[in-house]
Amino acid sequence: MIDQDLLEILACPENKTPVKLADQALIDDLNSRIEKGELKNRGGQVVEKKMDGGLIREDGAYLYPIEDEIPIMLIEEAIPLEA
Repeated sequence: MIDQDLLEILACPENKTPVKLADQALIDDLNSRIEKGELKNRGGQVVEKKMDGGLIREDGAYLYPIEDEIPIMLIEEAIPLEA
């Protein structure tokens, strides 16, 4: 999916902390919520496109979606995760 070398250099664009790959169960849950039109990104937009995976910020607050094997590392596109 994501090259390990790339994963090691990626960081949250907001607070510069490391990111890690999300587990498939979380991605499946988020994709289910996308199908129902229930998931919004940080910018307040409803997420319409299912994701292939995601990168979770070190503190677990946000997930950056991976679409077509490309991590979308934009603050407004991040998906808030419930605590």
